[in-house]
Amino acid sequence: MSIAVEVVVALGAVLFGLFHFLNVLVLRPKSLRSKLHKQGIHGPTPHFYFGNIKEMKTLLLQQQESQAKQKQEKEDEDVCVSISHNWTSTLFPHIHKWRKEYGPTYLFSSGSVQWLMVTDMELVKEILLNTSLNLGKPSYLSKDMGPLLGQGIVSSSGPIWVHQRKIIAPELYPDKVKAMIDQIVDSTYIMVRSLESRIERDGVVSEIKIDEDLRSLSADIIARVSFGSNYVQGKEIFTKIGDLLKLLSKIYIGIPGFRYLPNENNRQIWRLEKEINSNISKLVKQRQEEGREQDLLQMILEGAKNCEGSDSLLSSSISQDRFIIDNCKTIFFAGHDTTSITASWCLMLLATYQDWQDCARAEVLEVCGNGIPDASMLRSMKTLTMVIQETLRLYPPAVFVTRTALQDINIKGIEVPKGMNIQIPISILQHDTDIWGPDALEFKPERFANGVIESCKIPQAYMPFGIGSRVCPGQHLSMIELKVFLSLILSKFRFSLSSSYVHSPAFRLLIAPGKGVVLNITRI
Repeated sequence: MSIAVEVVVALGAVLFGLFHFLNVLVLRPKSLRSKLHKQGIHGPTPHFYFGNIKEMKTLLLQQQESQAKQKQEKEDEDVCVSISHNWTSTLFPHIHKWRKEYGPTYLFSSGSVQWLMVTDMELVKEILLNTSLNLGKPSYLSKDMGPLLGQGIVSSSGPIWVHQRKIIAPELYPDKVKAMIDQIVDSTYIMVRSLESRIERDGVVSEIKIDEDLRSLSADIIARVSFGSNYVQGKEIFTKIGDLLKLLSKIYIGIPGFRYLPNENNRQIWRLEKEINSNISKLVKQRQEEGREQDLLQMILEGAKNCEGSDSLLSSSISQDRFIIDNCKTIFFAGHDTTSITASWCLMLLATYQDWQDCARAEVLEVCGNGIPDASMLRSMKTLTMVIQETLRLYPPAVFVTRTALQDINIKGIEVPKGMNIQIPISILQHDTDIWGPDALEFKPERFANGVIESCKIPQAYMPFGIGSRVCPGQHLSMIELKVFLSLILSKFRFSLSSSYVHSPAFRLLIAPGKGVVLNITRI
């Protein structure tokens, strides 16, 4: 009798597993797509397991081969290969192709994850400015990207997100960020002195690949403002998060079961996740023993005290330890890589467009002289602000704004079913000539002379930090970091692109210089 029961139980488990597998791969995706098909929204036919991933990879490979061939032909003809800012067609050819075939709003799949791609600006505005908690973040962010983001402020939804934002966002308001400027200046001067030493060693001109310097600077700044006296341990965590980011950029989002495979990449991800979580826990314990400091870690610790017991839903969904670890990692990732990458792109563009480098330097010297920049000085740097804004338009580090329908929701007349994910391509919209004019692919900071509102036909198309209730809370800190860094670099050095620089934007979860930014730097 017991054997028969065991057989029935085992058979039931197998049947349940098969039904779940069938539901995840076939029934649920088909139901979501059919609801939008009936509303006239279509897209490429997906494979039941891989979705449209194979077609996306094929289009990407074809585009890269075509670009490489065209570049080689120009080099063979001894034609100067100028820097093109039209990199979206190289990295995301599928978006350009399907947009032409199916219109500005279409469907596609990444494995079992169903996407509604939205590039119609009226629909984009409706989504971005929507304040309903029925629009949240896709679940893959806390699953496939869980080792990096967990249930932190970037990846959470509903009451958990509201709670975290109430705690974290006020600590990054402009008045709080102003108090961090001295720490940012101190960190930047360390890098400046390092550059001066290298130039002195090499002679008049030094060829420097600047990316690692910027990563180290950004890590130092975030570690200081996040961990105060414990910033050395914070920088060690940054190194591991950088390694984790590289590994996660290789995974296939949405393919069922892929993140559980014990392959080499996944094993390294699991190991790094465990080490990072352990190191953060040690920092937290050390802080609790040593006492209070005025930094972001202290803010997270105090916010975590309110996680348990304040709300039954919160208590059951996110523990104190999880809250602390996930938000520490989120601040590392969001505050570190995005800023250092943007700084690299800023230097590349200023090195390419020497007239703008001269204008920005003249402004810095006029406002600061040889002094140390403070909050009022940074606010006065209009030219530098325009340069940063234009850099973020042409090379936004984040690639997509994503949402998911947590309930059936009507968006501008489209009934979006529960479970459907929404993707808005930031770079595609920020390069759109219909919005920005025929010079959309040119570096023209003057378009921001009267602010974002006057920069284009639809200002909501500018979204490097997002828009609306889910705008990046760290945008003020990022802008201050960039202004301090650029103002000090411009006041101390002249720089141009090295002949060894290769312009190759790459998608590694963020848009980064694929082969780094190599500059020829001289002291002023």
